[in-house]
Amino acid sequence: MSDSTVTYHLRPRAPGTRILEVACKLHDPEREGQVVSLPAWIPGSYLIRDFARHVVSMEASCNGEPVALRKLDKSTWRAAPVEGELMLRAEIYASDLSVRGAHLDASGAFFNGSSVFLKVHGREDVRHLVHLSPGEEATTAAWQVATSMTRLTGAAWEFGAFEAGSYAELIDHPVMMGPLTVTEFEVAGVPHALVLAGRHDADLSRLGTDLGRLCAWQVGFFGGSAPMDRYLFLVRLTGDAVGGLEHRASSALVCHRNHLPRRGQPAMSRDYRGFLGLASHEYFHAWNVKRIRPAELASGSLDREAYTRQLWIFEGITSYYDDLALLRSGLVSTETYLELLGRTLTAVYRAGGRRRQTLEEASFDAWIKFYRPDENTPNAQVSYYAKGAMVALALDLEVRLRTGGRVSLDDIMRVLWENHGRRELSIQEGTFEELAAEVTGLDLTEFFRTSLRSTVDPPVGILLAQFGIRLQLRCAEGAADAGGTAGQRAGRPRPWLGLRTRTVSGRCRVSHVLDGGPAQAAGVMADDELVALNGVRLEADGVDSVTDLLTTGQAVELHVFRRDELLQIRLQVGDAPKDTCYLTIEADPGEPALGRRQAWLGAPPG
Repeated sequence: MSDSTVTYHLRPRAPGTRILEVACKLHDPEREGQVVSLPAWIPGSYLIRDFARHVVSMEASCNGEPVALRKLDKSTWRAAPVEGELMLRAEIYASDLSVRGAHLDASGAFFNGSSVFLKVHGREDVRHLVHLSPGEEATTAAWQVATSMTRLTGAAWEFGAFEAGSYAELIDHPVMMGPLTVTEFEVAGVPHALVLAGRHDADLSRLGTDLGRLCAWQVGFFGGSAPMDRYLFLVRLTGDAVGGLEHRASSALVCHRNHLPRRGQPAMSRDYRGFLGLASHEYFHAWNVKRIRPAELASGSLDREAYTRQLWIFEGITSYYDDLALLRSGLVSTETYLELLGRTLTAVYRAGGRRRQTLEEASFDAWIKFYRPDENTPNAQVSYYAKGAMVALALDLEVRLRTGGRVSLDDIMRVLWENHGRRELSIQEGTFEELAAEVTGLDLTEFFRTSLRSTVDPPVGILLAQFGIRLQLRCAEGAADAGGTAGQRAGRPRPWLGLRTRTVSGRCRVSHVLDGGPAQAAGVMADDELVALNGVRLEADGVDSVTDLLTTGQAVELHVFRRDELLQIRLQVGDAPKDTCYLTIEADPGEPALGRRQAWLGAPPG
């Protein structure tokens, strides 16, 4: 009986080369010639990334003799037929610092299997064995290894052998190498660990305690039993980046090192709150998208786009619960949660594109729009994260109101988990809507039609009022104002140019011209370099302060460079739109509203 196992050996070359050496060995390859490939995209990030472009070289051999390799398309190769064991060797250039690819330097390595492990066609569902070794450099020999893949040899955090039951499972376990800091904790009897790569001065005890509380609440939310045997938060610390990607038993996170709490700093900073929200989001995905899955993404085919209209469920509902979990687990106050919710709603209200793109369209076109933002994005698109969270909020509140508090979105998600996620049954388009109606006993047809398939905003202000929460809108007070708080202008209108800027090589360039604004009416265009306003030079970081000195209706002269031509543009200052949301607690909303609010938020204000 032949051995169908696919075996890999991976080691880093000298870090300065940024090369990961990967060997793939298989017995009894296909008689017509073995086909292998690399994915074009990674689950959880809906953009064709063509990981094969990072292959520097690839060769095949059998019993030490060269075997011809023929490339069939951008990501696929066929080895000539052989009798015996086929060995494939590849050099992968690893320079991607994001959570989606592979990276190697002197500080360590990180990679996703989709970037480095060849898929052996016809053996996707067999055992996959991985040997990780440090290579020949003294630097890499001292490194540790962190991955949620099942370990076969070696002590914890050491190099060794690992296994996965299929190719899909193999590429769902990212690997981190380097000098690592590990904090371990337990949730519902399941070992968890926070793994930090990079310099830091973090309060590890507090991080473990806070993450433990957060994870415990989510496990309890879905019935009290964690769906994994072990879970890792793999965090790479930098000075300028934030991001995350979910996996079945781990999450890959990038975090600014100063966002983590330091010893002796008991206060919950906004930055640390953001880190916990990111961790909460990716952990919730262990249920919602990794196990409760859209049918369109369940096939495992990663060579082309997989279109779905359901991302609002998997990213939007997750975005609703990520911050709500911080409140319900006791990590933030009600007021802080409402600030976070206000910032989420602000992201929707500032997107003029919500009047042009429905939530289902935003999901379907993620491949060509959401992951490829451009100068017109604010005018043409809406985020299925932010608006999806808004729709989840509206659904939760409406169901609570119409059922007298007997049922909520919590119940819908739990039934979805029991009926589909726990049983690994993917959901078709319409399944969520049907299940919501079944669980609640309500006719939600019009709610879903309006929320998902039209450009009408859900009436969250009206709904929140029934819970003793007042939604208020004001104008933005500058580029850094993300909403959530009352602001400083006490309702006074703010002068508005109708554009957004970015600094490029010390110069102020227009990044976006907003529909219906003064800049668009005057003919200002994206990528124009702003030189002067009313004859006075504009500093790259001074647009907000200069704008605040203007008055509504005032005519101003802008000098701009468009490519290499200097233009003078006359612009009439307008009033900034009220697109910035903040939420306040009604002091005396009445007993019914107070009861609804406490049932929803899980705790009284304070």
